[in-house]
Amino acid sequence: MLAKDGKSRIALVTGATSGIGAATAQKLAQSGCRVILVGRRQERLAALHKRIGETAYILPLDVRDADAVQDAIAALPQAWRAIDLLINSAGLAIGAAAVPKARLQDWKTIVDTNITGMLNITHTLLPGMIQRDFGDIINIGSIAANWPYPSGNVYGASKSFVKHFTLNLRADLHGHNIRATCIEPGTTETEFAAVRIGSQEAAASFYNHPNLLKAEDIADIIAFSVSLPRRVNINMMEVMPISQSFGFPPFADGMQTLDTEDGPA
Repeated sequence: MLAKDGKSRIALVTGATSGIGAATAQKLAQSGCRVILVGRRQERLAALHKRIGETAYILPLDVRDADAVQDAIAALPQAWRAIDLLINSAGLAIGAAAVPKARLQDWKTIVDTNITGMLNITHTLLPGMIQRDFGDIINIGSIAANWPYPSGNVYGASKSFVKHFTLNLRADLHGHNIRATCIEPGTTETEFAAVRIGSQEAAASFYNHPNLLKAEDIADIIAFSVSLPRRVNINMMEVMPISQSFGFPPFADGMQTLDTEDGPA
């Protein structure tokens, strides 16, 4: 993959310590990109850097901290500053409780990571892409943005934000050679469930289904999206494993009858 100046593209991948982020960083490196690995767990970044080699650069960073994001990008070596491919993969869900029992701090953590982190890094890198009139922004959403489910609450809402932010990026970048895409995976075997539920055993049970997506599948889709001719922009792509589809909205048969002949009082 080549940049506008004919050199290797420079990709920055958030959430590169595991799952889709790590798989995407490896795939892009294999495709000829130089890759900046962003995450909070330095030992994971170091291990990934060792697997990729010198075409990778480690940038330990919490994307939720706007000042830290700006300082880290400004301090990059000159050879790594022309970032023209941003993969916003950092994201999580915390807690599996329905709204009445959910913890406010869990909601705030989800919003800070899935929304604020994405905004911080995008806002910092976009001016350079506009100046060079070249770039791609890939945001990792979720089918939870489109298909509500019990206990999805703020996680699903945060991914709806990711989707509509991506579409509005497209609107505001009209006329620029900058593409924006939202990839919305279904159930993918990563650390996601273990982080959300807080139990490796429960996560193993959650993933105990055949033919689920792998992180490498989403990485392949991302690499495909950015490899297309510049005239092509994939706005959104919803992806499910073949073993997952849709469920009919459930009925609460245990509820008391709420309507009367006389109507509400």
